Amino acid sequence: MRFFLALLVDGALAGSVYALVALAFVVVYKASRVMNFALGEWVMFASRMVAAGSHALALPLAGAVGLGSVGMTALAVMFNRVVLRPLVGRPAISLIMVTIGFGGVLRASTVLFLPGGGGGILLPVPSEPLAVGGLLLAPGKLIAAAAASVGVAIVAGVYRTRTGVALRAIADDPQAAMAAGIDVDRHFAVTWAMAGTIAVVAGTLWMAITGGGLSLVLIGLKVFPIVIIGGLDSIPGTIVGALLIGVLESEAAGYIDPLLGAGFSSLASYLVLLAVLLVRPYGLFGSPDIERV
Repeated sequence: MRFFLALLVDGALAGSVYALVALAFVVVYKASRVMNFALGEWVMFASRMVAAGSHALALPLAGAVGLGSVGMTALAVMFNRVVLRPLVGRPAISLIMVTIGFGGVLRASTVLFLPGGGGGILLPVPSEPLAVGGLLLAPGKLIAAAAASVGVAIVAGVYRTRTGVALRAIADDPQAAMAAGIDVDRHFAVTWAMAGTIAVVAGTLWMAITGGGLSLVLIGLKVFPIVIIGGLDSIPGTIVGALLIGVLESEAAGYIDPLLGAGFSSLASYLVLLAVLLVRPYGLFGSPDIERV
């Protein structure tokens, strides 16, 4: 039982960081219906910027995160204005291919300009594990999970503000929102800026607890089962889906991988995804699209 609980807690801690990464996808999709298939590259590039600022510029961690946030915000806003805006009204496949192509650009730029990122990222916490309820927990994972939870709460709180109401109106009907006086272009820029900042925080936390590297790109692949299981436009669903996938991967790694071979835990989330799609194609918390004709 203790082994089961240890895997459960470890999966929940990882799931909290997954939730923060997934929100970088959801905030953009909710407002603009753009699927960012390069999210893993965004997170990787953002974490390398923070690592480079921390080591090459000798900035404290908070300063490096701030510098990375400014850089990723500028990059995200420019991407939205220069690349995506001219594609408004084009087929959805055009937007998908653009995000995939931009992901390739970010991957190449990381190798060329941020090789190694100047080193890893260390959280200012002790390395000795903490004993909590008979379980040994890494302080870095606890801090990362707490920071990710705060980030998730902040993003969820934004949707209760005036800006959040405008974003929900744009998601529901962009033309009606524009007719009501909402600056759609500015709010699209806000969502991409939020996505860029979230990528910085999430990438920093993930690199701090796993070591990062180019493998950070793979975290983008974990996001798609999460957002589809939870519902593409549902923030609560994203949180639930992230915790579910985190726990599922952890338990599968502990119990099933030794029997079927390493790697099955990575496939488990996709098996659950297929099962959910068969029962609820719009996700556990998503709402089906209803069109009046």
